Amino acid sequence: MPLTLADAEKVIDAARQKAVSLGVNVTIAIVDEGGHLVAMRRMDGANAMSPKVAEGKAVGAAMFRRDGAWLLSTANDRPAFWAAVKDLAGKPIVPGPGSLPLTKDGAMAGAVGVSGAKPDEDHACAEAGVSSVA
Repeated sequence: MPLTLADAEKVIDAARQKAVSLGVNVTIAIVDEGGHLVAMRRMDGANAMSPKVAEGKAVGAAMFRRDGAWLLSTANDRPAFWAAVKDLAGKPIVPGPGSLPLTKDGAMAGAVGVSGAKPDEDHACAEAGVSSVA
């Protein structure tokens, strides 16, 4: 079942609530399984680059169907492979904690990407978002 705008907003709301509880300002991006932007929210005070980074994180998680930490590990461990494939999605991919695939009814539906805080805080916000639709 495809990811709906209502699903994306639920993920964003949960991730934003986690960010508020952590005292950080982030941008949360939700993409569908093809890496196309469904929804994005930039909290007041989130840095100016965070929307681009959040979307790039989400795109990577959706295209590879893996979390951002795995993408970063792959980029570091296999730089020649990463250099060859990072542009194949047709849009920027950002490896790093803070992105997770989203499943709906047991099927891949898209991904969430969070940027603007420390890596572990971005990841905690992404986890909160994913938990809202799991």
